[in-house]
Amino acid sequence: MNDPEPNDKPKIKQPPVLFARTQAVIQQVSHLLGGPLITYWNNPRGSVCSNDVLALYEILERLGQHDRIYLFIKSDGGSGQVSLRMVSLLRQHCRKLIALVPLECASAATMITLGANQILMGPTAFLTAVDTSLNHALSPVDRDNDRVSVSLDELNRVIRLWRAQQADSVENPYKSLFSYVHPLVIGAVDRAESLSIMLCRELLAYHIDDEAKAHEIAATLNSKYPSHSYPILLAEARKIGLSAAPLPPDVNALLLELNRLYSEMGQKATTDFDEIRAHGNEILNIHETTDLQIYFQQDKDWFYRSEERRWITMNDNSSWRRIERINGRLRKSIMHVA
Repeated sequence: MNDPEPNDKPKIKQPPVLFARTQAVIQQVSHLLGGPLITYWNNPRGSVCSNDVLALYEILERLGQHDRIYLFIKSDGGSGQVSLRMVSLLRQHCRKLIALVPLECASAATMITLGANQILMGPTAFLTAVDTSLNHALSPVDRDNDRVSVSLDELNRVIRLWRAQQADSVENPYKSLFSYVHPLVIGAVDRAESLSIMLCRELLAYHIDDEAKAHEIAATLNSKYPSHSYPILLAEARKIGLSAAPLPPDVNALLLELNRLYSEMGQKATTDFDEIRAHGNEILNIHETTDLQIYFQQDKDWFYRSEERRWITMNDNSSWRRIERINGRLRKSIMHVA
């Protein structure tokens, strides 16, 4: 066998798609629960995004109407407004929605659970606060020259600390803050927090008629916790008024196995050409139910532009992809989502 030429590019790596194995686990979970299961899983580099709504719509159209639907969620969060749209779709297809949370269910993913009649949490599960952070076009940049998210809670804490240490000063603290954070960013973040509370109340209204109770839960999730990633465990979820209960051990074990399979699908498949050029293939978001899996695969070249200290992308073939079983045969296709 001849050695490859020095200029030959290596074969592009592809992430595995484990449809047969994930389907087997979904069937077991559905059998144990006595109802249909929908899974929604994010890679740590994926997020709750607007295109998830269209993917979920395809899943629900296949599933049809049911008295009760179970939703497995594993996500680090994303857009709270998308959470409301996803829950709205789910509630149009069922009378009761049960959220299954075996692992992290953070930020906007926590918002999705607020729209469920009940949240079943495993031993390693946690929700988080939903206080809003915003990545604005005028946000500060980090050492890699990327825009960073700014949260209202962080800004308020800076102001309170400044005033506590400068109690005798009449100087406006915002004057110093504006040199680091643009005033339009501060205004946008303030508006985003009001939106976050409103979204939580709308989601809770699907199953809580008491407006005062819904507002109290929403306010707690938005302002009580000192960290956006503070883990809200089962006992704390019950304490703040959520309808939370333990996830049955056999179901939890199967969902952890499903997460392991999705994690294998979501591994980075990076092909390095040299120090500044590479090709990345990675599955970021996955939706699945019986006989249908829809996932978003990032598929593009990366080039490091040293003068800007950042990676840029080229030849982007990223897309939503669909695998379905029809009459015992598998069919694969691309979902064209604008």
